[in-house]
Amino acid sequence: MNNFYWLNEDQMERLQPYFPKSQGRARVDDRCVSRGIIFINRNGLRWSDAPPEYGAPKTLYNRWKRWSDMGVFARVMEGLAAQAPDNKTISIDATYLKAHRTASSLGLKKGITPCIPGRTSRSKAIKYDKRRYKKRNRIENIFGRLQDWRRIATRYDRCPKVFCSAITLAATVILSL
Repeated sequence: MNNFYWLNEDQMERLQPYFPKSQGRARVDDRCVSRGIIFINRNGLRWSDAPPEYGAPKTLYNRWKRWSDMGVFARVMEGLAAQAPDNKTISIDATYLKAHRTASSLGLKKGITPCIPGRTSRSKAIKYDKRRYKKRNRIENIFGRLQDWRRIATRYDRCPKVFCSAITLAATVILSL
């Protein structure tokens, strides 16, 4: 029982406002289902291999698919990120945005301030924020922690929307819960 993933009361209270409201028939407990969804995604299991403590595998899969289509996991991540004390700094990895020699105009067009030092042999020094540059390893650490989630590391889901939901859920659990 100690290998299972359990959400405590405080974590569930933070997630509850983002779940859709029940319409019509009473549904299975959101806490149990959300724990099961996190467990399946973290361990990369098939839905049919879900432990019975989390509920019926069909319920877990249907709720996962429905909530993915509705964008519930993206809303949870956006909502919890908005509550963070420092939500003004955005770290972007090179795989997301390739810097090109014409990328220096991005600062003028979109208000983006790069935090990359110039070469030491450069005749005119480029100013950059040294404090932010020292924190550049954080984005790499997040990618490493996402790779611990087996369903993401193996790219188990072929549908891009569902895979994006898996990444969003993992990032929410890693960073906000």
